[in-house]
Amino acid sequence: MLMKYVIKKIITLFLALFLISVIVFFAFSVLPADAAVAKLGTDATPERLEALREAMGLNKSVFERYGIWLVGALQGDFGKSLQYTNKTVTSLISTRLGNSAILSLISFVMVIVFSIPLGIFSAKRRSALGRGAMTTVTQVTMGIPSFFLGVLITYLFAILLHLFSLGNFVSPKKNFWAAVGYLIFPAIAIALPKIAMTVKFLTSSIRNELHKEYVRTAYSKGQTRNGVLYKHVLINAMIPVVTFLGVIVAEIVAGSLIVEQVFSVPGIGTLLITAITNRDYPVVEACVLLIAFFVIIINFAVDMIYKAIDPRVTV
Repeated sequence: MLMKYVIKKIITLFLALFLISVIVFFAFSVLPADAAVAKLGTDATPERLEALREAMGLNKSVFERYGIWLVGALQGDFGKSLQYTNKTVTSLISTRLGNSAILSLISFVMVIVFSIPLGIFSAKRRSALGRGAMTTVTQVTMGIPSFFLGVLITYLFAILLHLFSLGNFVSPKKNFWAAVGYLIFPAIAIALPKIAMTVKFLTSSIRNELHKEYVRTAYSKGQTRNGVLYKHVLINAMIPVVTFLGVIVAEIVAGSLIVEQVFSVPGIGTLLITAITNRDYPVVEACVLLIAFFVIIINFAVDMIYKAIDPRVTV
């Protein structure tokens, strides 16, 4: 039964990736922009433009080009950038992928470390004033966009307190801890709204569990409130939270794209936005496909964890 579930999810994963690759490639193929003109400029002669179109395979049908592109993508070859001369898309992504991965990882660790204790603390509050205050704080924090938080954090920590210098990012290959120290600040901007969302969700999940029959049974056996909470309630309350955290991870990956711009982090987000601005479609296609790949993999991992926690899951 478990193997059947895993195989079903793996098939769904590959099908989703295939459909996304189709959508991404054909979406950019129908755009009116000419890749040859984008690379050579409007002053290029018709002969040079035609020769470049031939070299880039633009004279082939869209289905032939998709097949060539897909075979290359499966081998890690997404072609050459139109903006960066003689640079492959894969090399451009590989130099920036690590920065985005570290930023996303730090953000997710912050969400886990702060949201779970705060969610438990909030759920334990019995007074209406305490619950109201926590609800207000979470609602306000959830409503602030990450990029605006990034601007505020930059002003506070970079300009006023001088704890870091905006734009002076050091590559992890040169100094790993210096890179982590810099990425903590954009990670805070990404993580704060997600922490508020997770606290609200976990608090609601715990309170729903506290009203169930097994909790009253545990109390009747003489267990303390903390004993019931940590031994029984929290385990059951975390089951839907695991799925929610999968959504949070996907949002962290997507949210980092804009925040990287605010903090001048040379990551996938900065590369993607620059490529969109310069109509560098091979880079855009690869970045979008990569981001979609990570989101799908994250959802697959969440499904596996959920199945491990609750074997009754069949969907």
